[in-house]
Amino acid sequence: MFTGLIEEVGHIRSIRRGRLSAVLEVEAQIVLEGLRIGDSVAVNGVCLTVVRTGNRFFEADVMHETLNRSALSALGPGIPVNLERAMPADGRFGGHLVAGHADGTGTISQVRQDDTAIWYTVRAAPSLLRYVVEKGSIAIDGISLTVASVTEQDFSVSVIPHTARATALQAKKAGALVNLETDIIGKYVEKLLQSAGNGAAGNGAAGNKGGVTWELLAKNGFC
Repeated sequence: MFTGLIEEVGHIRSIRRGRLSAVLEVEAQIVLEGLRIGDSVAVNGVCLTVVRTGNRFFEADVMHETLNRSALSALGPGIPVNLERAMPADGRFGGHLVAGHADGTGTISQVRQDDTAIWYTVRAAPSLLRYVVEKGSIAIDGISLTVASVTEQDFSVSVIPHTARATALQAKKAGALVNLETDIIGKYVEKLLQSAGNGAAGNGAAGNKGGVTWELLAKNGFC
């Protein structure tokens, strides 16, 4: 599990592509501290397992499913990437729950300055936007951000200068592809509601007893 608070910006040293998979070699410094083979590192928000470490770099395998679901396939040598190690049990939780499993990708359609803030508008598929809510959390390339507005085609976030400087987001321009991970809590709530509506374990209407329903959520002030 990750927090969406980027520890450092690394750079892709190389990407060795196989027929369906790839091996990333990432230049880094901070995340290498205490890093061991088998540990997890989020690279632009995608959880990868470290398979090799060396002087100022680590390597990770990227499987076919990950390449299909994320923007990692567009990476190349020299490209900056956001890096975060998995959160330790005794660590501070300052962002939001980030699993490191990209739901899909979006495309930055606009970048504009608003006094000190930088606004990024991201186009995304309806299947992703259904989980994006105003003032809710979203991870863009692994960065924990708050959604400022949502439409049927896109959503916008307002980023403070520190966040832009401390992440690879400052290098993103209109047209750039980014990894998106929506709030994991919303997906679990939807799954529970579907299970209640369909009847848990195939028990029909009896499955609703004690389950989560819209009525229950409304009664307790959740909707």
